[in-house]
Amino acid sequence: MKRLFISVLALASILCGFALLLPTLHMVAAQEQSIAQIDREFVSAAARSDHAALAKFLDAEFTWTNADGNTQTRADVLASAPHPALGAEATAKIERRNYGAVEAIMAGREKLAALRVWVKRSAGWRLLVYHEVELGRTAGGGPGVKDCENPCRTVPYKPRNESEAAIIASWQALETGVTNHDSAAWAPHIADDFAMLGSTNDHALTKADRIATLDLQKQTGRGTAPAPLVSAQMFDLGDTVVMTCLHQPYTGKAVRVSRVWIKRDGKWVMAISYQTTIQSSPSIS
Repeated sequence: MKRLFISVLALASILCGFALLLPTLHMVAAQEQSIAQIDREFVSAAARSDHAALAKFLDAEFTWTNADGNTQTRADVLASAPHPALGAEATAKIERRNYGAVEAIMAGREKLAALRVWVKRSAGWRLLVYHEVELGRTAGGGPGVKDCENPCRTVPYKPRNESEAAIIASWQALETGVTNHDSAAWAPHIADDFAMLGSTNDHALTKADRIATLDLQKQTGRGTAPAPLVSAQMFDLGDTVVMTCLHQPYTGKAVRVSRVWIKRDGKWVMAISYQTTIQSSPSIS
């Protein structure tokens, strides 16, 4: 009887602990459902060009870059809402990535793609970045430049804290790897689930794709120095930093880039990069 009594107490303790855990589990599930629902509501509002509905979703620092590379602020969008390239995304493929206080949602259909970066503010989830890319729209190939000063050694951006300084150092190291066609030097600064989409690529590139490209470029010896940085903004959200940039290649038109950096195993690595050529910018020859 004593042994049975102890077993009943143990079972009661386990059930009590599970009961205490249930609110937490429900809260996590609710949060996941919440951001998914919020994103769907945003997409619906954007497809309808509903200014009033859009207002509640957009962060104060929000920017919208369309497939032409034109970038609008929150005020611009609320004054004249652009039409999203993917519409209501009824047939689009959706991939979600959660990085704690940041939720990155990538939508795509055929050659059109859109990145939405949601950030957790005190008032709830707000959309910080909306960035479209039309894959393969702009001819690639690069200028054949072999030396990289900016961004490999210097950048026109002053880090505001240790995290930003570490990210700049990581970025400079990976771009030096690109310049030298050194995939072994490039790879440690890139997340294993890296995704890169750009106007000059006809398909999304993975980490393995970029390594293969660098190895091939090493054989040909063609110069592939990255486009110099013109300006940048960084948004710190704990172990995730969102970076929006303007680059001017040595030849061709300017490029708008949105990057997501994450801290893994104590190191900052690039997880996402969307790159859109600004069609209206002057072309440098």
